[in-house]
Amino acid sequence: MAAQRLGSARDMVGRKREYETIYILRPDSTNDVIGQVNTKARGVIESGGGTILKIDNLGKRKLAYEVQKQLKGIYLFFSYLGTAGLVEELERNLRLTDSVIRYYSVKIAENVDAAARTSDFTEEAFTKASTPGPDEEEIATGQAQARSPFDDDEGAFDFDEAVFGGVDEPLRSSKRED
Repeated sequence: MAAQRLGSARDMVGRKREYETIYILRPDSTNDVIGQVNTKARGVIESGGGTILKIDNLGKRKLAYEVQKQLKGIYLFFSYLGTAGLVEELERNLRLTDSVIRYYSVKIAENVDAAARTSDFTEEAFTKASTPGPDEEEIATGQAQARSPFDDDEGAFDFDEAVFGGVDEPLRSSKRED
């Protein structure tokens, strides 16, 4: 049995850290494979004493560069609370999963009161996350039949806002009004 990793001296007793993990699956992954990987990740988080706050399937997107001979991937997003060693265990499990081609975890906050933190996680959201939305090329060409995961839903994860910041100002025109 693995020894429980001790946290930092900054960690308060009874508090947890907030993390976000994004992992990318092979683009040819079926809904069953996506569901299995999500179930595995959920099991690792919950067995490690963590609490899932949010799960989202961001759909199939083009990668910035070729990864393991793949040009596209299915992006999945997990937000959760946990202790110091939970991220290492989750990433170890993702590394051992053949359909996962990349993963990245970020610590969002320390000393979060788990009882005060609200969770958007439901069984329905978990089931929905195993079905990817349409390919971004299908959305651009208008061939997508299903609702786009990139539509602006209130409270939904906005990839552009997370990466580039919330820029809601309209572009300024170069024309001058006299």
